[in-house]
Amino acid sequence: MIKPVGPQISSIPGILGGTIAADGQVMIILDMGPLIRRGLEMDIEPPEVIAAPRQESRQPVVMVVDDSITMRKVTSRVLESHSLEVITAQDGIDAIEQLHDRVPDLMLLDIEMPRMDGYQLLEHIRADARLRHVPIVMITSRAGQKHRKKARTAGANGYLTKPYQEAELVEQVSEMLKIELVPRRSD
Repeated sequence: MIKPVGPQISSIPGILGGTIAADGQVMIILDMGPLIRRGLEMDIEPPEVIAAPRQESRQPVVMVVDDSITMRKVTSRVLESHSLEVITAQDGIDAIEQLHDRVPDLMLLDIEMPRMDGYQLLEHIRADARLRHVPIVMITSRAGQKHRKKARTAGANGYLTKPYQEAELVEQVSEMLKIELVPRRSD
């Protein structure tokens, strides 16, 4: 939907209006006709095409959501030792607040947490168009098939049972991110 812009902006030739993107950003809509005519009238040469700068490869970001500070620290150390960036949240509410600012490449969720448990957070994420693509691995002490099925039905991509082995975690994260995780050398 195109919205009219204020008088400060509407006086600039070539601006048709504005709109709000799905992620909440305000975007200006350009009207190419007046821009091209003005360029021709002013005899402006088209700009030289410059190759886009190479994007630097960035570390994948993993969000660890667990009410146990020990589990958050242990999991963070393992992932950071494999060159991943880790952000942590103590429960579902804390995670939602952080997800407003940053979308991780992968989430590791505990099921049993205060304020908002892992299932509720998983349902919230799958209902949000901006977040639904994020792979989610549930990590819990509940090993029963009932819990695995409930997690899968809610949209979890993977499931680990506590206490997990470091190799299990690294394998699951590697699979979800579709990258090979290599431990950092400690010289």
